Amino acid sequence: MIKKLRWQILVVVVTLILVAVLLLTQEPGQQVFAPQPAEGGIYTEGLVGALSRLNPLLDQNNPADRDINRLLFSGLVTFNAAGLPMPGLADSWGVSQDGTIYNFSIRPNAVWHDGIPVTVDDITYTLDLIKSDASFFPADVREMWKQVQIKKLNEKTIQFILPEPFAPFLDYLTFGLVPKHILESTPVEQLAAATFNLAPIGTGPYRFQRLIVENGQVTGVELRAFDKYYGRKAFMDQVVFRYYPSAAAALDAYRQGQVLAISQITPDILSQTLAEPTINLYTGRLPELSLVLFNLNNPEVTFLQDSKLRRALLMGLNRQQIVDKLLAGQAIVADGPILPGTWAYYEKVEHLSYDPDSAIGLLKAADYKIPASGGEVRADKNGQLLEMTLLYPDDALHASIAQVIQTNWALLGVKVNLEAVAYDVLVNERLAPRSYQAALVDLNLMRSPDPDPYPFWHQSEATGGQNYSQWDDRTASEYIEQARVIPDFNVRARLYRNFQVIFAKELPSLPLYFPVYSYGVSRTVLGAQMPPLFDTSDRFLTVADWYLVTRRSLESATQATNP
Repeated sequence: MIKKLRWQILVVVVTLILVAVLLLTQEPGQQVFAPQPAEGGIYTEGLVGALSRLNPLLDQNNPADRDINRLLFSGLVTFNAAGLPMPGLADSWGVSQDGTIYNFSIRPNAVWHDGIPVTVDDITYTLDLIKSDASFFPADVREMWKQVQIKKLNEKTIQFILPEPFAPFLDYLTFGLVPKHILESTPVEQLAAATFNLAPIGTGPYRFQRLIVENGQVTGVELRAFDKYYGRKAFMDQVVFRYYPSAAAALDAYRQGQVLAISQITPDILSQTLAEPTINLYTGRLPELSLVLFNLNNPEVTFLQDSKLRRALLMGLNRQQIVDKLLAGQAIVADGPILPGTWAYYEKVEHLSYDPDSAIGLLKAADYKIPASGGEVRADKNGQLLEMTLLYPDDALHASIAQVIQTNWALLGVKVNLEAVAYDVLVNERLAPRSYQAALVDLNLMRSPDPDPYPFWHQSEATGGQNYSQWDDRTASEYIEQARVIPDFNVRARLYRNFQVIFAKELPSLPLYFPVYSYGVSRTVLGAQMPPLFDTSDRFLTVADWYLVTRRSLESATQATNP
């Protein structure tokens, strides 16, 4: 018995010695092979739409063109996901203390895809095209640039002198530059028909390679990574876009292995896409806001001037149901007019949830009661019934939303009559002349990273401008007019925070939701992300980080110890 015990002790001792030797000879870190992104691979996307012109000055009305142009061309500045300006072709800039003079320096290594250096002459030439009466840019943009004095300080430095301070000015510098040395011989009136638009030369991370033509039709565009790009070279060697007439057709192409991504997941294919085991869905907030506008100066509905009543109407509206049931979850409930996820958004702004009982209590406390003669519609203290006409765009989605509003507010004792009109009629013949009581509308803030709520909510815009509600709040107006002239983003953020607090308290109009954009990408594409969007092409904001090919990198993984 004693011999057996000694033998076991000897085995344990030898084992401990061997373990100690191994531990003493082991390196501090454990070596592992970790996959790392590498250059190579062909990314193919099913692009919903058709080719028009690969020219950033001509793509205002074609999202499919803008998607491709985002990779081909560059602006002086770009914007990150929070809406803050970042270097583009310009590596630095400065602003005078009074906010009227901007100096920009072009990157010394910025060249066109044909190797010619980018100069100030390309900027001034592009701006001359934008200002032209033949320009595809909106009239207000053309007019703004006509008022800006442009000075060439040297080949790589340009100066803009504004007639007055205008903090959102950087928004207007994201336009893609076009090469003067190629296009200057083309009259501006003939630019839309130029051959350049089908074989473009830009400054972006990818260069044009060729059009894909099948049976006499352009069915795609092939791009290749630009080796001399001023930024970091993209990992993916090639990006190929193939055109499809619908998202459903693009999904079919994905299932057949023809593409790795679908440019837009529309509601009709959302459930099918979610069921695909090999695809990742990326969703980003769109720069659009749906809301109910109130005409606060309409004598037929004077009760709308009461902020307590407007608050009750918002509390009595089931916005989450609208998002979940009518929009298939493809939207975010809105609490104000500033886009969430941006530098100007105030996260602590008051959120009003659906609470019809509290809404009714608020109406009763404000002396809105069912008349003694009976009925289901409340009246104010003067006997005016809470009845209004709600205009809405004449389409199925807006009709469904209007019906929810009508039903929800009927439960509060507020009668809503519905009137469908074409959208252009709604804007030009009803909102512009203030000939309405209430309206369901969508504000399009596309390609405007700077929030600048001035046009829609400043008191000076109540007559003749876009302040269709005719909201007249001097304190709120002071905040947004100051934020429009002060270049400092920290100061502007504080001013916009104060504006949002007042808006949430007064509710001159009722914010409903921000729609979202969904994008489908194969799981074989790594590194893809979806930031908040200012344009659908912003899904390519981080395209340089996407990759298809990996390499194995030897790394040391050390175990952390407590001191």
